Formats: sequence, C-alpha cells, structure tokens
Amino acid sequence: MSTMPRWMHWLAWLLTAGLIAGCTHRPVPLANDAYVWQRQWTPAVTRSVQDNGGSVRAWRVLAGEMDGQGQWRVFLPDWRTLATSGKPVVAVVRIEGQLQQWNEATLLADVQAVLALWRTRGLTFAGVEIDHDCATSRLPAYAHFLGALRPTLRSGEQLSITALPTWLQSTELDAVLVQADEAVLQVHAVQSPRAGLFNPASALDWLAAFAQHTRKPWRVALPAYGTRVSWDEQGRVVTIESERPTLVGAQASSELFADPRALQRFVATLEAKTPQGLAGIVWFRLPTADDARAWSAASWRAVLDRTPLTMSLAAMATSTDDPLRYDVQLVNEGDADVPLPALVHIDGACAAADGINGYALQRGEHGVYLQRLRVGVLRAGRQLTVGWLRCDNAPALRVES
Repeated sequence: MSTMPRWMHWLAWLLTAGLIAGCTHRPVPLANDAYVWQRQWTPAVTRSVQDNGGSVRAWRVLAGEMDGQGQWRVFLPDWRTLATSGKPVVAVVRIEGQLQQWNEATLLADVQAVLALWRTRGLTFAGVEIDHDCATSRLPAYAHFLGALRPTLRSGEQLSITALPTWLQSTELDAVLVQADEAVLQVHAVQSPRAGLFNPASALDWLAAFAQHTRKPWRVALPAYGTRVSWDEQGRVVTIESERPTLVGAQASSELFADPRALQRFVATLEAKTPQGLAGIVWFRLPTADDARAWSAASWRAVLDRTPLTMSLAAMATSTDDPLRYDVQLVNEGDADVPLPALVHIDGACAAADGINGYALQRGEHGVYLQRLRVGVLRAGRQLTVGWLRCDNAPALRVES
C-alpha cells in the first residue's frame, strides 16, 4: 500500500493530465471570412452564399467603388440572402489605388450614403472596409481620410482596411493602422505577374513583419482563384483578367493559379504557429458556378473546412460513334482543382492523332504524346477533351505533370 500523501496523488494526476493535454493539443482553426466581389448579384452568386454560409464567419461584400477617373458607383446585393444567412456583413468600399487625388468631403459623403443604406436592410451589419491599394506616397492622405471617416461610424460598427506588403517599408504605415479597428493584409497578386499569384515564403515574411506594426486584431487575405495575364510584344502587361473577361488582344498570355493544395498547406502552417494578433483569413473570392477562374465549390469547402483534399487526375480514351476513333479526355474525379498536366503519353499504335483545347501532338524519342501549350486548370468533378486518336484498339494513356 502506498504511503504517498493524498495531496501528492492529486498533484501527480494533475501533472499527468497536463502532459496528456499538451500531447493532444491541436491548433485552433482560424476563422474564415469571404469576399463577395461580384458587381452584379446573379442567381449563381445568391446560391453560392446560401450553400457556403456554414464555412464562413462573415461576408465582406463589395458595396461601392471609386474608379481611376474619380467616378463613383454603388452595387446592390441580394439583401434578403445576406440577412437570412445570419452572418455579420461588412460593406467594402473600393477606391482605385491609381487615383492620385480626391475631394475628401465628397468621398466621405459617398461612403456615408452607402452605410446609411446598408444599415436599413435588416443585416447583421458589422461595419465598413476600405480597400485602397495606394502608393506609399499617398498614405498620409489616406490616414487623414480614415481619421475623418471613423467618427461617423455607429457603436458596434468597425472600420476595417486592406493593407499591402509594400507599405511595410513606409514610416506612415502606423499612422494608417491606428485609424482602423482591424486590417486585412493582402498577400496575393501584390508582385509582378511574372512572380506568380501567391508565394508562401514571401507571405510568411510579410505576416511576421506586419504583426510588429499593430496590436489590434488583423486578418490575412488569401487567394481562391486564378487569373490570366497578357503581355504585349515589348513584354509589358496589357491585361490582368480575373473575375471579369477583357476584350484586349495581346501577343502572349499566361494563366496564374492559386493551387488549393498549396493554400491548404499554408493555412496549416499559420495555424501551427499563428503570428501575433492574426484573427482569421479572408478568402478572395467566393466561388460561383459562373466564375470559371474561382475554385470549384468542392475545393473551396475542403480548404475552408480543413478537410484533406483528394487528387485524382486521369487520362481516358473514350469511344465515339466511329469504332476506330477515340477522344482523349482528362478527368478530375477528386475534390482538388489541379493544373492541367504537361504531357499525355499515348501507349499504342495509332494511325492518326491530334490535340485540341490547348494540347498539340508531338513525336519524340519517348514516343507519341500530347503536349500542353498553355497553363490551365481542371476543376474538381470536371473533364476536358484534349485530343483524338484513330486506333484499332483503345490505347493506354498516362499523364505527366
């Protein structure tokens, strides 16, 4: 029989329990907000808000915009859908970053008119976010504007702003941040398009630096989309096509893509070692059935819900009405949106073949294959025909990234 005093038994139990708790500790998931950036609320936008509310803490909805010519526009959402969701709603006002000057009194009146409208629509109205990607030289004027806007907000309404990594080099950054209740640091599409859409290593550096500038809660904006960038003959960027198609021609273009698997790994890193003050993630942007460059709904929900993504990409030779002709189809049966493979190898004797939809037939020392001519993405649950074959029997196909 043990002679250990009872209090020592209790102490041993508490220490053991503490060790077990420490061993089983899991990172606390960061809250997910979503930008609803569509200027027109189509039925597809409404359905996406209705279907994805379970994964989202709050909606950040584009409400007004001042363009580069100083023209003001207002966007009206589906009020009933937002109200029914029961989620906090932040009205986002975008001010074009290239705008060199503004009439502060007029701009304040425009923003106040938006807020007055949104307050009356039965929403769980949380406040306003100003999205102004200005040059560092404009930060003093921006801080002054925010200082004038802040007193016009009502009790319980927050003033949020987006922030850029380039501002980290400015001594004026703190004067801007002090005017806001929270900031959202954007770490996607902030470098030259040739550097890609999102760089995890750079993003981590920016997050660590930004955490040193504020003691208020802040969030990080992460990408859930792709974009097409076009260059002219001199190598200058002509267009950046994301949520809206453009009609400008160019000599060369490239598809940039935020890989859901890479973003899932990045989020896991953030949650394992969260920068000081980081309160959550704001995803840009809410996917819809009409948005060809946003993630699929399957990838979106898997990333937001921290569910492991399943990758399943295969090439298949499918029969046609002609018994000797086969279509080459890429099939994505997983829930991860994946880049199109660089090569589709054809293992079989075929009298004729050709590629389509961005693929071309090639013959080399490694055999016959379809080669990708441009970067693209195959969304979860989708398939794409990339070629045709004329063969006696269906050949074996394999993909190579």
